[in-house]
Amino acid sequence: MFHARVLAAVDDTGRLPRPSMAYWEIFPFETADLRVVPVVPPVLPEPARYGAGGVGCPSCEGEGDSDGDGGGGGTVWRDAHWRLRVSAQTSGVPLRLMLLSREHVDFPDLPDDRAAELGVLLVHLARAIEQLPHVARAHLSKWGDGGEHLHVFAYARPEGMRQMLGTLMPLWDDVLPPVPLDERDADARAVAEALVRSYGGEATGSRPLG
Repeated sequence: MFHARVLAAVDDTGRLPRPSMAYWEIFPFETADLRVVPVVPPVLPEPARYGAGGVGCPSCEGEGDSDGDGGGGGTVWRDAHWRLRVSAQTSGVPLRLMLLSREHVDFPDLPDDRAAELGVLLVHLARAIEQLPHVARAHLSKWGDGGEHLHVFAYARPEGMRQMLGTLMPLWDDVLPPVPLDERDADARAVAEALVRSYGGEATGSRPLG
């Protein structure tokens, strides 16, 4: 049993040891007072994710709004099956985007032809992000524990910021000061236009995103 094996490894306060990544050079926090939260019992059955079965799904409800999703973000590119949006929340990295299916579908439910399409599109998206002159790398992340609607995150790592390498990029994004909206929006439009040239679809939203 997974939970029993985890409990066998905790200390007398119910905590696991510090993760090895706490000692990586790219870890964004000092480790003197760092400790893991206590392990809690599993929740079974798990609660439904946001938008389960397409009911009350915020991604579906925002589908028709090409200029924004009720804040400083919105859809910047789309085609028949996919749309790319910039978050209404500010980001600390130059650009944080989300690629979503236009149909309400979860990742494991993609038919093979649509899955192949997603793979090609993600490659083109990464190329477009890495063409930005101040960006060194595009990081792609798929989790899906919050919402059922298929979404893949794309983070732009700023050039030269070697502390921000790899898997801890989302933590840095959370603590960095927000990028000015005009800069973020210019980068988002540049990525959308590059996607149109290399992959197809259309860039959307003629008015400012911020």
